[in-house]
Amino acid sequence: MKRILLIAILFGAITTYSQDTIRVGNWMITGKVSFNISQSYFSNWSAGGISSLTTVGKYTMSANYQKDRHSWTNWLDLALGYSLYLDVDPMKTDDKIEYITSYQYQLNNKNWSFTVLGRFATQFAKGYDYGVDSSTYISKFFAPAYADIGPGIMYKPNDWFLINVSPATGSWIIVDDQRLADDGSFGLEPAVRDTAGNVITHAKRVRTMFGAKMMMVINYEIVKNITVGTKLELFSDYLQNPQNIDVNWQVLIGLKVNDWLNVDLQTTLLYDDDVMILDKNGNIGPRTQFRQFLMISIGYAF
Repeated sequence: MKRILLIAILFGAITTYSQDTIRVGNWMITGKVSFNISQSYFSNWSAGGISSLTTVGKYTMSANYQKDRHSWTNWLDLALGYSLYLDVDPMKTDDKIEYITSYQYQLNNKNWSFTVLGRFATQFAKGYDYGVDSSTYISKFFAPAYADIGPGIMYKPNDWFLINVSPATGSWIIVDDQRLADDGSFGLEPAVRDTAGNVITHAKRVRTMFGAKMMMVINYEIVKNITVGTKLELFSDYLQNPQNIDVNWQVLIGLKVNDWLNVDLQTTLLYDDDVMILDKNGNIGPRTQFRQFLMISIGYAF
């Protein structure tokens, strides 16, 4: 007789979060912190299954300054999540550090502004391709890191839509790890090697680009309690293959069921023709990258 037919099966998500808005002079600061947990447990379960615990912590903050025609917008987005499977090492499921800052000077037409837009992005922890090798990392803090800045023009006709075009944007890819840089990771030129694979000349750990960037942001409540938010970034490098457009497209669909229950669907689509990805058949080349999260959140906002 089985000692335990089933102790527990639980799959859910419990999220606690707080949100508040602070006004200090011409500044308005808003923050939100959330912690999501999903868990499942199996014992002698004939249909099979793996006990797991998944946690994701998120923090977003905006700090906006407004005086006369001058405004300065700052937005910070942080996330880190892991899944735990019995005695297997934790597997990373989410990892994000992104900071966007924008200075705007409103022109005579209030829908148009001169802007200087900057962005920085990296990650907290080492990442692994768990399907290939869970002992050799393929990314880590500042490997990669992305930074860009450039002047431009913004069109913002209302509170839920804006588009910013920066025709002269400096952009950098930083890979602060010599092994990853030598491998040509994240679009860097790889190291020069001899026929035995030994490094003759190490790769540079920074790649500099100069081109045009477009960013479009929409955050709209399509019906009551259902909000669609999307951020699309396109970049063309004048210095190398300007016809190839880098794409970073993020979408968040939020459903507020009631004061304590929320459902969020988040997707990210990336494409960069300089980033080579090895598929399951051993072929290497640029590919569309896609990631999706579905989270059920239980909590209270104040």
